[in-house]
Amino acid sequence: MRIVVAEDLFLLRDGMVRLVEAFGHTVVAATESGPGTLEALLAHRPDVAIVDVRLPPTFSDEGLQAALAARRAVPGLPVLILSQHVEQLYARELLADGQGGIGYQLKDRVLDAGQFMDALQRVADGGTALDPTVVAKLLGRPERADPLATLTERERSVLALMAEGLSNSAIAGRLFLSEGAISKYTTTIFAKLDLATDDDTNRRVRAVLAYLGVNARGAE
Repeated sequence: MRIVVAEDLFLLRDGMVRLVEAFGHTVVAATESGPGTLEALLAHRPDVAIVDVRLPPTFSDEGLQAALAARRAVPGLPVLILSQHVEQLYARELLADGQGGIGYQLKDRVLDAGQFMDALQRVADGGTALDPTVVAKLLGRPERADPLATLTERERSVLALMAEGLSNSAIAGRLFLSEGAISKYTTTIFAKLDLATDDDTNRRVRAVLAYLGVNARGAE
């Protein structure tokens, strides 16, 4: 994969570059500011980007803003946000275009290289890779009409793990069920959410968006 890394801390940026290159990927740009990140994303259109939320010059939300601007210019550009914080508004806005290819991982919860690279690959493939803490934050919103009211508790559990980006096999292992059972649950979830038959990855992303209460009209 061709990857852009956006991180202002030298040691962390250099460490991520070395990590992804050790897994056989190519870092086409390593940036340390919001404007530089946007420029690199538009110039290289990478297979996936790793972007910190808070970048110079103001260390507020330049990374997220660069990711949002890049995805507006290049719909579906895969971005994995890596941060110490959950920015609810911008996280929802990233998800709201319905394109998929979005991850949001918390730095202090990335426990090993394999976990991180698996999340990066899922995002590059057009899926989602959301840390459970991020999911919980996004669900912490005022009650609205619930599009998931028809789902059973088990189906909700399956969908919650789907939001983390887990495959059917991984969900089966987490819930101590067979992969065939999980496949049936996902089929039922898609039907109850009225997701027409198309690319399975796309349906998984749309199901996750429904679960998080995000829609294509934009973030709250």
